[in-house]
Amino acid sequence: MELTVATILVTFAGVFLICFMKGAFGGGFSIVGIPLLSLVMDPVTAGGLLAPLFIAMDVFALRYWKPSTWSKPDLLLLLPGLVTGIGFGYLLFRFLDHRAIAIAMAAITLIFVALWLVAGAEVTASPRSTPKAITAGLASGVTTMVAHSGGPPLAMYLLPLGLSKEVYAGTTSLFFTVGNATKAVPWLLLVKPTAKVWTLMAICLLAIPAGVWSGWRLHGSLDQRQIYRVCYGLLVVTALKLLWDGVSGYLM
Repeated sequence: MELTVATILVTFAGVFLICFMKGAFGGGFSIVGIPLLSLVMDPVTAGGLLAPLFIAMDVFALRYWKPSTWSKPDLLLLLPGLVTGIGFGYLLFRFLDHRAIAIAMAAITLIFVALWLVAGAEVTASPRSTPKAITAGLASGVTTMVAHSGGPPLAMYLLPLGLSKEVYAGTTSLFFTVGNATKAVPWLLLVKPTAKVWTLMAICLLAIPAGVWSGWRLHGSLDQRQIYRVCYGLLVVTALKLLWDGVSGYLM
């Protein structure tokens, strides 16, 4: 990876966007990270760069999403599946090459965009369910390890519970704090970042306080669905680029 101006700007903007979404809506929108950063680096390098940064984002975000915003009964059901799923995701990652990983990340992204378009507009209320929570936690763990994209499975479980906006955001924030802390070491073992990647991480640390704070400040006034429409549109474009990179790698 070359440390060019374009690389720095795109990476910094991607980290800021993730932080903004974390501040505004809690965790769960890290899915935008790898597809966006893959515009200037390969997706595996992007994943390794983001893994430690997520921990810094989470620590800062928890200043705003305090324990009073956590749905503790749901977290108790979700977290064991999350940690187990991260373990499965790590094993899966070890057996795939970078082209297959790029295709998998793109496919996961596009599937979740499609699910959001089909079901996101209407959420049917449903009671808390232990099997659903375990399944959601497990699916989120696998996808967050492979593609930093654990938000949609979690959302599919939490949204029908009818949690308040603050409790939903706080619960997802703590959920992914645990997940990001768990997967950081496996990611760094898989990727082994270079000196240039560590330098880029250090630069992107500057985006974290401003991104989280600005999202949190606008939390009450933001139209969540409008923001999601914009971000999911961006995901489609970047995921298609990621898919092309993976497929063309096999053709060349």
